[in-house]
Amino acid sequence: MNSETVVSILCGLAILVGVAGTIIPILPGSFLIGLSLLAWAIWGGAGTTGWVVFAVGMVFVLAGMAASAVLTGRKLRQHSIPSRSVVIGLAAGVAGMFVIPVVGSLWVSPWACCSANSSGPGTSARQRPPVGPPSKRPGWACWRSSGWRAWQPAPG
Repeated sequence: MNSETVVSILCGLAILVGVAGTIIPILPGSFLIGLSLLAWAIWGGAGTTGWVVFAVGMVFVLAGMAASAVLTGRKLRQHSIPSRSVVIGLAAGVAGMFVIPVVGSLWVSPWACCSANSSGPGTSARQRPPVGPPSKRPGWACWRSSGWRAWQPAPG
């Protein structure tokens, strides 16, 4: 079996998972289909035919995404959901996507992995605390890599 056959089989399986993802919300749907078609066009060895299939497939993927957005908006209007609620939800979702990971990595991470009685996340307080200089402890490495050093003492 050559590499083009392997790429074709893997892309076909990924497209099947993508088709299932249009029905089962936890799986990636349209995005995976488009990515698989692109991979097949590049590495599948189909030449011009691969790019034509990719273009036609992307038209269907984009049409499906647009139809989903239109139908969702229509359903919200049918149930008299105010536009203000949708805009606030969208803004909170976008802000949360960027704010929550930053806050989590800067504030929660050092405390989760640097407590006095643990040698890392998920360890029991009954375990022996780590020995050696702080710079050699896993928790200290987690703290130092978090980037939150505004009130941390200077090394030395």
